Amino acid sequence: MPSAPPRSRFLRRVAFAAAALLVVAVAGCTSPPEPPDQQFPATVRIAAVGDMNRVKNSAPNSPSGRNGAAITQLERDNEIDAFLGLGDFQYSTPHCEDYVKYWTRLWGGTKPKLYWISAPNHDWQPGRNEDLDDFMDGQCPGASEKAAINQQRGFIGNGQPYSKDFGNWHFAFLSSAYWRYNHVQAQLLTTWLDNDLATAKAAGKHLAVVYHEPYFTSNTNKHGRAAEHKPWIDVMWKYRVRLTLSGSQHNYERSCPVNNADQCVGDGMTAFQVSTGGATLRPFTSSPPYIEKRFSDTHGFLRLTLRADGSFDWNFVPTSGSSTDSGTRPAP
Repeated sequence: MPSAPPRSRFLRRVAFAAAALLVVAVAGCTSPPEPPDQQFPATVRIAAVGDMNRVKNSAPNSPSGRNGAAITQLERDNEIDAFLGLGDFQYSTPHCEDYVKYWTRLWGGTKPKLYWISAPNHDWQPGRNEDLDDFMDGQCPGASEKAAINQQRGFIGNGQPYSKDFGNWHFAFLSSAYWRYNHVQAQLLTTWLDNDLATAKAAGKHLAVVYHEPYFTSNTNKHGRAAEHKPWIDVMWKYRVRLTLSGSQHNYERSCPVNNADQCVGDGMTAFQVSTGGATLRPFTSSPPYIEKRFSDTHGFLRLTLRADGSFDWNFVPTSGSSTDSGTRPAP
């Protein structure tokens, strides 16, 4: 059985073409104003994690199941305003039936407040597995609910950038997949990011960026720094992004406020790498000086409280294991 209806695949191809044209159109121009979608209070409460569900896992007592249940409960109790999915939702080469049969059973309750990005390989590889965007738009048979951003904006293709204001904070969402699959498109996304952040900065917003493969990170035996992302990092530093959120490494890390030269500075970006959603954890094999806190023995998720003045609190919530991390960054 095909993983998505032919009409769905056709619409997705159209969406991809439209997204590519949008990126080209805004190159050298000012980003368009944000659509009038859901508004948020001045103080915004967020949960975030990536690298979520192992192959064919639907066990509620698994690390993935515990995380999905905990975040779902926070949503139902109205204790968070948004859940940011940092990529790698379902392993290993998922199609519609995998998202419906496995991810939805453990994480489906998070969809009403879900803002997502597509990661390379597990989420999306052109010509192989391309169903994540259909799933998030409620087009997979058996899973009609849409993610929050899709409820507000409609269909969002794999790799298509978007941005969203959460109170006085402006978040840009990028797919790092293009650095693997299409460097020309990745460079166009760099221009899109520059325009988007420039507009938000001029409007007085505090800035954050979400992308899957981290730049500020320790090595593991599988992955190291995503060095090709440096053009994005330079743009983030140019506009003094306050925080970034990534996944991929299967552990947890937090940097000092860091600049684009790996230096700890007062006005740098705090880089969180939170890939503890349920995938097998990996130990570190290097020790970059800009990493202030890290661990690889605990599954859980990050909670953030973002204030209008640019200050924020963070708290890592362990669900399988005992390591944690918490603190406050003051207003600039």
